[in-house]
Amino acid sequence: MSKHALLLACALASMVGCASKMENPTDYYTYRDQPLVKQVDEGMTESQVRTIGGPPSSSMRRKVNAGICNDYILNQDGHQQAYHVSFDGSGRVEEKGFMTCQQREQAEREKAEKQAGDGGY
Repeated sequence: MSKHALLLACALASMVGCASKMENPTDYYTYRDQPLVKQVDEGMTESQVRTIGGPPSSSMRRKVNAGICNDYILNQDGHQQAYHVSFDGSGRVEEKGFMTCQQREQAEREKAEKQAGDGGY
């Protein structure tokens, strides 16, 4: 097995428990060295994120949960990939990943609806 195939297999295996993130493990493998992916961690401020990734391509106020969400476009070898960084009501990184803010908002909405339908469990 080649080194790349082994790394991809490991990435796939590590993402199995993260199905709610709706992300393609290949995206992580491809863009893992991008500063926003590699250096942004939960709890960082928006100012810290902007220092790493620059200004977002767009920003939106979150509706399901308090806070804002910033969209970025990652570029690698001529390919572009959506990436978002979501901040909670106190302005700290809460979520990040390979989807747009709109997709993140929809996932949060669906999760909230499911929890409401399950009696909060």
